[in-house]
Formats: sequence, structure tokens, C-alpha cells
Amino acid sequence: MSGIPRFTGDARPYPGGDPYADYRTADFPFAHLPDLADRRLGASVVAANDEFFAERENLLIPGPARFDPERFGHKGKIMDGWETRRRRGADAGTPHPADDDHDWALVRLGVPGAVHGIVVDTAHFRGNHPGAVSVEGTCLAGTPSPGELLAADVPWTTLVPRTPVGGHAANGFAVRARQRFTHLRLNQHPDGGIARLRVHGEARPDPRWLAALGTFDLAALENGGHAEDASDRFFSSPVNSIHPGRSHRMDEGWETRRRRDSGHDWVRYRLAGRSVLRAVEIDTGCYKGNSAGWAALFTLDATTGADPTDHTTGWTPLLPRTRLQPDTVHRFPLTDSPQAPPATHVRVDIYPDGGIARLRVHGSLTEEGRRRLTANGS
Repeated sequence: MSGIPRFTGDARPYPGGDPYADYRTADFPFAHLPDLADRRLGASVVAANDEFFAERENLLIPGPARFDPERFGHKGKIMDGWETRRRRGADAGTPHPADDDHDWALVRLGVPGAVHGIVVDTAHFRGNHPGAVSVEGTCLAGTPSPGELLAADVPWTTLVPRTPVGGHAANGFAVRARQRFTHLRLNQHPDGGIARLRVHGEARPDPRWLAALGTFDLAALENGGHAEDASDRFFSSPVNSIHPGRSHRMDEGWETRRRRDSGHDWVRYRLAGRSVLRAVEIDTGCYKGNSAGWAALFTLDATTGADPTDHTTGWTPLLPRTRLQPDTVHRFPLTDSPQAPPATHVRVDIYPDGGIARLRVHGSLTEEGRRRLTANGS
């Protein structure tokens, strides 16, 4: 966790004006990875021991927490986060909570995976944030209930040890454990409020489910696809383009700035595994005056030793430069074309710039791809 700033202690009382003016944050080295606890991926806070002041579900809302200084309810200040009541000791002689007293919330990840970093965001919780937090992870098959998750025989791995945190701050933690997790337990010591939880990592879906599907979207984040890199992410991240479902707004896709040179933009994806492709969809939904003008697709098989980061060699053309229409789903069957070689990566070049809402790459894993996926997903 070296190199990541630590924020401790209270923030100043709200001074008026921009509530984020004195917000403490940093550039975290894992922030480019997708948030496995994104509500849009199906993540959920399945239980919490206390949510007296603010509901646990707020933890996973996309976007930053909001603050309205005038908003109060019957229980007090309404906060955009998860906030528990103040803990007390056993009696007048011991008014303070015991050292091991704490509140907890159980989080089901939207996509199981290896966790690289966690952000416990206490935005707008200035003097009512927890003194410390800890995070644990476990991997359970199926859809366990809160009671099953809390059973005594469930093994939990410490991802973040009990660590002091600051109020009104993005408290970031690098995670060393790289095994697959399906659920997290967020603990706050002893009580208080947390605005958001972000869990950055790499998706590792259930290989048995993908084997049962046979043909599926190999680029989808929920199936283990990954947006490795892009030429530009000025308006929005390329990770958005492999989210589930269709986009409903422009900021739910991948959009680049306007180019003022003779170049073009691109995004490179790592597929769920070595695969044979059957069809591709390029969706420019919600991009009307700013959709990409043309697109070309290329594939690469990294198992041959080819370097995906070198865009000059090893790439096989899959789709020639093709005109795209605004706000449209473009479908390209590949079964009528000469069969493309197996691929581990796909690159989309757009000309000259613009937006793509979704990319779908339908196909089936090769035998080698299935073996590797099973080894990584177990």
C-alpha cells in the first residue's frame, strides 16, 4: 500500500459553497480497472447490521455522493451514503464502545474477480465517519443468503486490515490478495458513515456458466472481458462499452475528444479467453452528432507470442473500415466470411474520433481457452 496517501481525522465542518472544495483524494494506481461492485453490473449490499441514518444501498450508487445542507428528515441529516447510529458502551461506568465493536455490511460483487484496490469514500461525512475500516472477502458458489454468508464455517480473507481513515476523503487501499472473490464484508470501527465503496479489479466469472452458454459475448465485462487500453478517454471510459445492457445516456459509452489532427482513435479489448468469433455488434446508441464516423476491427492471438500493445504486427483484419450510423446497432455476422483465426484480443479503430456505446463480440472458447478460464476462475 506504499505510495497511496493516507487521510485520517475529521474534515472541517461544511463551510458553505462547493461541498467538494476541501475534499481529500488522490490518483490511485488501480482506478483504471473496472469497479466489480458497480450496481450496474448487478452488485448489491445484501445486508447490514445497522442503517439507522442512511441506507446501505447508497454505497454502490454510481457517481459521486451528493450533499444538500438543508435536507433533514425525522431521524436527522439525510446523507447520501450508509450511516449507522452512534454506538454506546454497556453502562454508565463504560460509556464507550468496546474495542472490537463495529458495524458491517455484506456486498455481493456484480462480477466475481480478483481485487486490486478498494476505495472507501467518506465524502460529506466530516465528523461522523468511522475511525477505522477493514474489508474481508470470500468466494461462495451460487447465490448465498446473508445467513449463509455469516455462517461460522465461511472462510474470510482480510483484504484491508483495520486501518484509520479520514472524513470527507477517498480512502484508497491496494490489495495484495489475488484469488477470486464473490462477496466482501465492509466493517467500520466502531460506527459512522461511508458514502461509497469502489472495488477495482479484474473479472473472473464462473467458468461452468460460460461453458453452459457455449456461444456468448466474449468482450463483456460480466463474462471476463477487459478494456485494456484506449487512445483517448477524455469524456468517458472504454470500460463502459462492455457494460451489460444498452446505454441510456452519452456518458454510459466510450467517447473521445474531437481530433484536430489526421490520426484516429482506438480501443483494445482482452477477450474472456482464446476464442473463435461468430459475430460482432457495434452500437452507437445515444451518440447522434458525435458518433464515430467509421470503424475497423482487428484480432490478435497472444498465445502465439504476439504483443497486443504493438499495433503494427500480429493483428488480423476482421472488419474493413465501415461507415457507422448515429444511434444505431450495427451487426456483422462472420459466419459467411472466411473463418478468422482464434483470438485473445480485439481492437476497434474509429475514424476519426467520436463515441461507441457498446461492443459485443459473440463467439465460443477454444479448448485451450476453456482450460485457462477454468484455471483462472476457480
